[in-house]
Amino acid sequence: MMEKADSGQKLYTRMRLWEFPDQYVIEPTDGSHGSSLAVSRVDGSMQLIDKLPDSNSVRVPKIRTIFGVVGILKLLAGSYLMVITDRECVGSYLGHPIFKVSSLKVFPCDHSLKNSPTEQKKMETEFSGLLNIAERTPGLYFSYETNLTLSAQRLHDLGDESKLLPLWRQAEPRFLWNNYMLEGLIDSKLDPYLLPIVQGSFHHFQAAIGKDIIDVTLIARRCTRRNGTRMWRRGADSDGYVANFVETEQIMHLNGFTASFVQVRGSIPLLWEQIVDLTYKPKFELVRLEESPRVAERHFLDLRKKYGAVLAVDLVNTHGGEGRLSEKFANAMQHIVSDDLRYWHFDFHHICGHVHFERLSILYEQIVDFLDRNGYVSHQMVH
Repeated sequence: MMEKADSGQKLYTRMRLWEFPDQYVIEPTDGSHGSSLAVSRVDGSMQLIDKLPDSNSVRVPKIRTIFGVVGILKLLAGSYLMVITDRECVGSYLGHPIFKVSSLKVFPCDHSLKNSPTEQKKMETEFSGLLNIAERTPGLYFSYETNLTLSAQRLHDLGDESKLLPLWRQAEPRFLWNNYMLEGLIDSKLDPYLLPIVQGSFHHFQAAIGKDIIDVTLIARRCTRRNGTRMWRRGADSDGYVANFVETEQIMHLNGFTASFVQVRGSIPLLWEQIVDLTYKPKFELVRLEESPRVAERHFLDLRKKYGAVLAVDLVNTHGGEGRLSEKFANAMQHIVSDDLRYWHFDFHHICGHVHFERLSILYEQIVDFLDRNGYVSHQMVH
């Protein structure tokens, strides 16, 4: 039975941010009557207050509506408060509204910089300038009511006590985009302000199958470990964590029943890198080849612990640099395949090219026995 996983601690859904000369004050305005949060503009320290400060009649504080606190980011000397200034409802997840971050804003808490050495001020200015890029981070999603970092099966498997915990306590750290920025709020026990955010994608739509209308949700959750842009970040680290790891969940809802299917993707779990230059396809370089079997083993041991049986589908070309990489991956897998870990190579570019995606049916026929044996999770919704 699929129950709604409601947190015992409600999050503030709408707030008012006051800009006073020495502090920012975040006041809940969603009818919850909670204490306001004061954030020092000197060093980013935080405390709850029950009354707004008196404002100087000469300098009226700026006021804006915000929809969530992303967290506090600490640099060399100053701290920086990041908040959500606009949101868009993009659908629902197991009956709960899901929002996309439309706009972020960073507020500096760096008055202490005045007493910092010149060199430190210079570096702080350079680093803080990068926060302008952070304000434009794409693909951020959140919910005030349910944990978007968890798949439907993990939500279902939460114990009764865990379901009563604040959302940040339930969250899967791998997919908690603002994990680091929440640390200060966690230390200060500011649970109603602690909003878990996921980076990835969220699509909710309806599809017709015969006479039935099915609600379909597709969620991609990007892992926070070994992040980086394509080309610049490749392969695995020595612990087996791979670059650009994404968990994708397909949820189908029909007549009160919910079915969820999860798959993951990531860079090939070997120690390799790509030397970025002006060529269209920079060359691959495998490093510390003797460690390949151990790194691959660590990677798949972690996957099996988290997901159960695993079928690793290698989609890489069989020629050129990719071919050498695929060969080393296949060799490493020979030492670790088992009843619940299988390896299969499918030359996607050769078979499907750029347009013939219907040929993926060939891959499906080759792995259908694994899919039938492991299936998907299905529950009945109880409201």
